[in-house]
Amino acid sequence: QVHLVESGGGLVQPGGSLRLSCAASGSIMSIGPMGWYRQAPGKQRDLVATITAGGGANYADSVKGRFTISRENAQNTLYLEMNSLKPEDTAVYYCNARIVQSGRYAYTDTWGQGTQVTVSS
Repeated sequence: QVHLVESGGGLVQPGGSLRLSCAASGSIMSIGPMGWYRQAPGKQRDLVATITAGGGANYADSVKGRFTISRENAQNTLYLEMNSLKPEDTAVYYCNARIVQSGRYAYTDTWGQGTQVTVSS
């Protein structure tokens, strides 16, 4: 079994910053593309940013220029640096990754449990 665990969420004032982390663990052979998604109450889960194994990144228009996605492959860790936060960024943020488990020949699309980000004064 493989697991993704998000951390770093919390309450922050508008204009503030947070850094989210996502740690992968288990019998991991390799990790392909990874991404951050978010879901606000009563709304769909939306893409925030993705990053390839080689470091190529893409962002939703709503966060472009404010958020930065990165990864440390040796540590199996994904990050999301969030700056200039707005109330509309309030959501549960989920980590996603395509993980090839040891001894297998196909990837598993894996989700974390989510971490709450609340932007409010």
